[in-house]
Amino acid sequence: MSLPRNPSEASRNFFQEVHEVVRLIPRGRLSTYGAIAHYLGAKHGARMVGYALIAAVPAHGLDDVPAQRVVNRNGLLTGRMHFATPTAMQEALEAEGVRIADDQVVDFKTVFWDPSVELE
Repeated sequence: MSLPRNPSEASRNFFQEVHEVVRLIPRGRLSTYGAIAHYLGAKHGARMVGYALIAAVPAHGLDDVPAQRVVNRNGLLTGRMHFATPTAMQEALEAEGVRIADDQVVDFKTVFWDPSVELE
């Protein structure tokens, strides 16, 4: 599957596109804010990807966006503070078989999912 990548499209909604990409990340795999931004044509938009994931909370009806599967470029659980509890992100990842130590993904390179590679 490939998502629209033309920023001039009138109907483009970056947050929705982020949510669509994140829904495609397989269980037990992780991507990064930057990799998703790059795939969507926003090379320096990692922070905007983070904002899109913050907006994907169950209160907004988007509980089907597995935001726990997105970490920073070093495999750190930098978004953990936006979950219901301080350990909810880690617990969700561990339930998928991802190993975490000191708020960092163990063997991050082996579980990294790059949408630019996987979706092309």
